[in-house]
Amino acid sequence: MYRLIRELLFRLEAEEAHEFTSRQMMALQQIPIVLRAIEKFCAPPASAARELLGMKFRSPIGIAAGFDKNALMMPMLAALGFGFVEVGTVTLHPQPGNARPRLFRFPDSRALVNRMGFNNDGAEVIAQRLVRWRRGALACPLFINIGKNRDVPLEAAPEAYARCHEKLASFADAVVINVSSPNTPSLRDLQRPEHLAAILDAVQSTKPLFVKIAPDVDDVLLAEICDLCAKRASGMICTNTTAHPDGGLSGAPLMEKSTRVLARVRQHVGAGYPLIGVGGVFTRDDVRAKLAAGADLVQLYTGFVYGGPLVARRLSR
Repeated sequence: MYRLIRELLFRLEAEEAHEFTSRQMMALQQIPIVLRAIEKFCAPPASAARELLGMKFRSPIGIAAGFDKNALMMPMLAALGFGFVEVGTVTLHPQPGNARPRLFRFPDSRALVNRMGFNNDGAEVIAQRLVRWRRGALACPLFINIGKNRDVPLEAAPEAYARCHEKLASFADAVVINVSSPNTPSLRDLQRPEHLAAILDAVQSTKPLFVKIAPDVDDVLLAEICDLCAKRASGMICTNTTAHPDGGLSGAPLMEKSTRVLARVRQHVGAGYPLIGVGGVFTRDDVRAKLAAGADLVQLYTGFVYGGPLVARRLSR
């Protein structure tokens, strides 16, 4: 059935389709009986449960940042069987992002290209939204992904991340430092050790802190990032989208590249250090490949767009 629905959705411009789908999910999650029925149907098997950094996950399959930028669909995403939900990227101040069109599909290669540019409602508004949400209960851990506004220079980035973290961390089970999107000018320069160390020093999180890296770093820089994160961060997320002339490329073409980086990171940090694998996950074989490369947990986004609402249920089983 989803193949038919997807065919209809794909007749819309990509971001319009996402907004339409988001509105339907938000409407359905307001109906308790519907939400409970979906949660029961999509519940992962007990054998899929994992534990990491004191957090309990019903399954190792999470929804990556970018799908729910403004923390609007968390109850529905949890009901659909995801083991954890990552919202954002959230910046300290609201920003509209880049001009449309800024999200593009490539169905023949099961890929997306985005140049969204951290469009979000800002930390203050999202914090107020999370206050209301925390009065209820989410069936899985919540990760909050934070970044810097476009107009913040590199030298002011540590303060921007720290202030964003201060507003949001109390609502999160874990915080993700995004220094790897290709759609904010110079953001990837923050992966350099001198910049990343300053950000991690400024944030000083009491929650588990993950650093999300790009798949396009060379071996020397990757080793430096790993050494730094192993000392100052709780874990790493491997990887963000890969650079493309029109933005960031995600989906099936990223699978091999992101998994190769994941395996190299595991070699650098050794066994036991928490790693999350993301990039090109569509099938159970893809999940197995990420786990074999060293991931403790796995995320997807493009696979959700192409695979439909039952993808977490299928993969966790």
